Amino acid sequence: MDHMSPVEKGLRGIALSAVVLFFMFPIFWIVLMSLQTNETILRSPPSMVFEPTFRNYIAIVTGKLDSNVASMDITFMRNLWNSILLSAGSVAVALLLGVPAAYAFARHKFRGSEEVAFTLLSFRFAPPLLVLLPLSLYFQQIGLANTYIGLIWVYQLICLPLILWIVRGYFEDISPDLEHAYRIAGHSWLSTFRRIALPLAGPGIAAAGLLAFIFAWNNFIFALVLASADKQPVTVGALAFVTASGIQYGQIAAAIVLSIAPTLALALYAQRYLVEGLSLGAVKG
Repeated sequence: MDHMSPVEKGLRGIALSAVVLFFMFPIFWIVLMSLQTNETILRSPPSMVFEPTFRNYIAIVTGKLDSNVASMDITFMRNLWNSILLSAGSVAVALLLGVPAAYAFARHKFRGSEEVAFTLLSFRFAPPLLVLLPLSLYFQQIGLANTYIGLIWVYQLICLPLILWIVRGYFEDISPDLEHAYRIAGHSWLSTFRRIALPLAGPGIAAAGLLAFIFAWNNFIFALVLASADKQPVTVGALAFVTASGIQYGQIAAAIVLSIAPTLALALYAQRYLVEGLSLGAVKG
């Protein structure tokens, strides 16, 4: 039962509101910037009173960026599509490879299994520049340079270790007795994996997939080096707004709003799985 006094509840509410305001204010300010012209954004002192405009969003959607000095074509919507394709494709491949591997590491202990698992995890923490040069040369030799397949393959350095280690923990929290009982009833290992292990670890797999999607979406360096402009994601495509004639702050803000919208919508839609998945195994009886 909650025994807090009204004063304590009030102070707690104020503290929570302050924390939410602190973390949400940058997003709120970016949204406001996206509805202003460059002249309004750069005025001093800044003011929250202005006449909103959708010119920045129109410029991004139509691909026509107009500045005070020159006009140029941008391909931000194509970059947005590239981000969706690369992130979704990378997570799909990582789930296809990582979930069975995580189950194997959780259920079948063998000599050197921890070393192999840790080696796979170390790929996640390796500096990207460490592998970019050899990968670039290797991709040119096998014809994967500047291709979606090549980028999805490289993105496995981000997604696969993350999914492998997170999902492995969820499988380890599932009692093996349930699977043994199902196997004794005459079912195969594959049927046990599909009908027992996967449904029980479903929230954890969903949480790991969502986190991997966000990490892949936010990646910058791989696509910058290994892809040309027509295959680069939004993280690289945003550089187009920094031109010789100046920085288009309004268009950058609108691009940020559009780029975070898919991951924010996905997180809100899957928040039940995310909370349930991340809390799975936190309390053990």
